[in-house]
Amino acid sequence: MTDKWIEQQAELCGAVGELRNRYANTGIESTCVDATAIIAALNQFQECVRYLNTRRSQGAVLNLESEADVQDAVYLMLRPWVHDLVWENPTDRVANRYTIKDFISRQARTVIEIKFVRDASHGRQISREMHDDIENYRHHSHCRTIVFFVYDPDSLIPDQETLRQQIEEPRSYGGRPLRCVLVVKP
Repeated sequence: MTDKWIEQQAELCGAVGELRNRYANTGIESTCVDATAIIAALNQFQECVRYLNTRRSQGAVLNLESEADVQDAVYLMLRPWVHDLVWENPTDRVANRYTIKDFISRQARTVIEIKFVRDASHGRQISREMHDDIENYRHHSHCRTIVFFVYDPDSLIPDQETLRQQIEEPRSYGGRPLRCVLVVKP
């Protein structure tokens, strides 16, 4: 790690603190986080990115060019409120492969899956990817909600409303409900 990278991370953390103070009255409480609070925060993602990229100072700029970049930004944004937010962890093996959760909050019983739409083909296939994730998480003991955060910078998902209806339809497995929520930005 270079000194410049460390300085940029410190600036980003400072900016996240400023944003936390700015949006402190949005109903997101640090003591009792739930899936609804996480979704509310993710709906402010573009505002946070815009703020960091248009500040008066010459500080760090968020270049969101990959799924890893978006994961880092989401983690920096949510971590001040979601104290038990944990990075990727392999779940049980399913069909000879491990599923990697992007983030999980056991307190909120929520898995947060980050997707970055790379190209038009990926935009058309993202529904399949999300349905595979739903199948993999439906029996996970700490998952009652899956939040799919999809960063689609070039608007390559052909029909967001149909995708939302497919993903957010009511689900129940073995009598246990599983809530799926789709947040697409920008």
